[in-house]
Amino acid sequence: MPECQTEELGLVQAIHRTLDRAMAADESIVLLGEDIGDRSGGGMFKITAGLSSSYGEDRVRDTPIAESAIIGAALGASLAGLRPVAELMFMDFLGVAMDQIANHAAKVRYMSGGRTGAPLVIRTMVGMAAGPQHSQALEGWAMQVPGLKVVWPSTAADAVGLLNACLQENDPCLFIESMKLYYGGGRGPVPVADYVIPLGRADVKRTGADVTVVTYGALVHSALEAAATLASEGVSVEVVDLRSLVPLDLPTVLDSVRKTTRLVVAHESVGFCGPGAEVAAAVGTELFGVLSAPIQRVAGSYTPVPRAGTLEAVCRPGATQLVEAIRRVM
Repeated sequence: MPECQTEELGLVQAIHRTLDRAMAADESIVLLGEDIGDRSGGGMFKITAGLSSSYGEDRVRDTPIAESAIIGAALGASLAGLRPVAELMFMDFLGVAMDQIANHAAKVRYMSGGRTGAPLVIRTMVGMAAGPQHSQALEGWAMQVPGLKVVWPSTAADAVGLLNACLQENDPCLFIESMKLYYGGGRGPVPVADYVIPLGRADVKRTGADVTVVTYGALVHSALEAAATLASEGVSVEVVDLRSLVPLDLPTVLDSVRKTTRLVVAHESVGFCGPGAEVAAAVGTELFGVLSAPIQRVAGSYTPVPRAGTLEAVCRPGATQLVEAIRRVM
């Protein structure tokens, strides 16, 4: 990210600014989704507010409540020369559109013998306090689809650079946003000038010497909180934010763990067959003789996400669980 003049933005503002600038610069970029137009309120979180007034309803298209149709229409538009940004309001609705995503959009480059791709971005959000059908983190499912790139920023600044990278891709990208970060957690300085963060490049959010925590999304902030807590106990924690899950920046992870010799992997989605298992397996294979302790995994419980806030807090990990895992690995 360039060193330059910055402005303070939240995640919602950062994504809105990025879409606004991209649409102004490239007429092939169109938006599709439920209630995203100004007549419908500009989206549930107002991320697309004002864009249909600026660019017209032919480029910001309200759709029926039909996720498979949203992705199918976006795929067709991408094959016809447009660059659609399709919004699935909650990540849970990925299941409704998975055939279009996994069997069609992600397979275009392979099925065409490399002659063409499907340049579309699918924006979706992981909810909270919204119950078992509106709060799921399903990035592990998406990561198993060859041909689909998967991105999950933890800050407003990263969201801008990563979304710009997705908008330039010629293959489908799943861009995941955390509802938790809409409410201030992702807020921070964002360069005023536009920029791109290449996909597949992790970011060391905090350097340390004793243990590496590898995570992404909202849990990056929990990891930084845990690192600050443990610093008073003399434990030096390095926090690696993956940012991009596919492609995955294993070299940065391996370099960090080679230095610290200890690893904690954390994510909100369930631990069983979760993304952390892949990271742990890769590190265990490459650095088997280097590790000072068994790898620890911190993840969501293998249950539906409860509606009650107290129960959801038990099911989803935070700084407290990370502190406990780091103490175990030390």
